[in-house]
Amino acid sequence: MKWLESRILWGSLLILSGVLFLLQNLGLLPVGNLFWMILIGLGGAIFLSIFFQNRLNWWALIPGLTLFSIALVIGLGVFAPRLADRWGGSLVLGGIGLSFALIYLVERQHWWAIIPFGVLFTLASMVALDELFPGLETPGVFFLGLSATFALVAVLPNTQGELRWAWIPAAILLVMGVVFMAAAGEMLAYIWPAALILAGLFLIYRAFRGR
Repeated sequence: MKWLESRILWGSLLILSGVLFLLQNLGLLPVGNLFWMILIGLGGAIFLSIFFQNRLNWWALIPGLTLFSIALVIGLGVFAPRLADRWGGSLVLGGIGLSFALIYLVERQHWWAIIPFGVLFTLASMVALDELFPGLETPGVFFLGLSATFALVAVLPNTQGELRWAWIPAAILLVMGVVFMAAAGEMLAYIWPAALILAGLFLIYRAFRGR
């Protein structure tokens, strides 16, 4: 259905949304969050319908799942405000990250989508961990999450063959994550010697393997 992708439709939807927001802010449209949840959810459904009609329109997954995530958080704010306050950020970030994961799964040539997927899921995890364990040093979690992201780039199948370069940022970010976590836990005095010993053993192993 070509009309779904027309500029006239999207322009009209944007104008309608703007008018509704303006009327609500002026107090002329007394609608609640439930109305906005339905409206934003319908917007997400329209974008997802574009994708399901033609999977070449993979880009529609991003606004579609983003709008659905926002609608979910608004709905939680209506029915379970405490859950929305605690997990709203994680749900939105996770929903956007899920869209990039699906982009990769739909077409393996879009291997780059693994990176924003990993970054967004790492941020979502950091927000969730901060709620579950207040005071946790999340910078270490951030670098470890990024390291895992590039490791996925290296090991997951794609149309370009092995992406071995991704192991380099994965290793660097892993070291940074371990350092941050160790510094936070006052274990740095033990981590560095262990890291040096492991590095030495690896070099010796490579030397004997080469012979």
